[in-house]
Amino acid sequence: MRIIDGGVCAAKGFTANGIHCGIRKNRTKRDLALILSDVEANAAAVYTRNLVKGAPLKVTKENISDGKARAVICNSGNANTCNKGGEQVAKDVCAALAAKLAIAPEDVIPASTGVIGQPLSTEPIISGLDELIAGLGADGSERAAEGIMTTDVVLKQIAVEFTLSGKTCRIGGIAKGSGMINPNMATMLVFITTDAAISSEMLSKALSTDVAESFNMICIDGDTSTNDMVAVLANGKALNPEITEDGEDFREFMKALNTVTVYLCRRIAGDGEGATKLLECRVSGALDEKNARLAAKSVISSNLTKAAMFGADANWGRVLCALGYSGADLDPEKVGVKFVSSAGEIEVCRDGRGVDFSEEKAKKILTQKEILIDVTLGDGNACSTAWGCDLTYDYVKINGDYRT
Repeated sequence: MRIIDGGVCAAKGFTANGIHCGIRKNRTKRDLALILSDVEANAAAVYTRNLVKGAPLKVTKENISDGKARAVICNSGNANTCNKGGEQVAKDVCAALAAKLAIAPEDVIPASTGVIGQPLSTEPIISGLDELIAGLGADGSERAAEGIMTTDVVLKQIAVEFTLSGKTCRIGGIAKGSGMINPNMATMLVFITTDAAISSEMLSKALSTDVAESFNMICIDGDTSTNDMVAVLANGKALNPEITEDGEDFREFMKALNTVTVYLCRRIAGDGEGATKLLECRVSGALDEKNARLAAKSVISSNLTKAAMFGADANWGRVLCALGYSGADLDPEKVGVKFVSSAGEIEVCRDGRGVDFSEEKAKKILTQKEILIDVTLGDGNACSTAWGCDLTYDYVKINGDYRT
């Protein structure tokens, strides 16, 4: 397996584009993206568990109930959520795009991201479709990735190449996400494409299994978005024997998928609103995977821990505090904590008690861009990893006037 260029266009048969159609006032910002497979693709998606859901999610779920799709269209600048007639807006966009592409409206996955509660007009989207379609190309992944960004600072895309039964396959993805991120069976917005042949049932199994250890282990600010969705299209153009059951090929596909998702997780976490540092919490020695996940996610979600990391303060007591209320079954008197970065590592807690350490060395370690919070529980053999970022003054500034 190797990382390659191309993002969502790396896989055979996929093209993409992104343009500014007029939803966002800033004309230098793309606000509409399209991904297209030139043949029918098997499709799967996971969605936010927030009871308040964006209209596009409801339409997507209906459209891919048959496990098939050809296109993804996504606008930024408006979430199309909590609006009267929002579902009809999403359906009208699907219909207009489908008519121009000569495909069925039900083969379109719609998505939106941006401000909640503001009506979304179809006019700029439909008016921009000709330009959007005309610009489709194998070099369009970056433009599409830009088209789905909101407060993101960093563009997020990746692709990998791997082998299934002797056939070269590719899988790639783009993502948006910077704030309002605490996923629950989904994430911000992520679109993944592959030319591997895999049934929609196994594609759904692969995705739902993967997100438990990838996207669901991110936390920026504790807010689960109304529009979180991960969608995957697999068009089979790699011509490998279709994966229809568990086996070696399915395991290889899962490895490739996880390589893409974990990379995007780290990019999303490191690009948290106002963030200056990527935080990773690695928990080992848990009783089982469930307890490991609870512990790791709790540490990375702790605002006090995130604030301490911003200030490069080795306040390990906040890590133990987060472990204690995580809901994980653990013995506090067995817990160990180390802080690790490119500047070295330092042990700050052993057996639930503080140890002597150099504050000067700890400060140097915690001033780096990427910090690992290494937690050992001493209860078993299970482990898990979660990702987040520091909590800074700029997070409040960004969200204090996000709408106005």
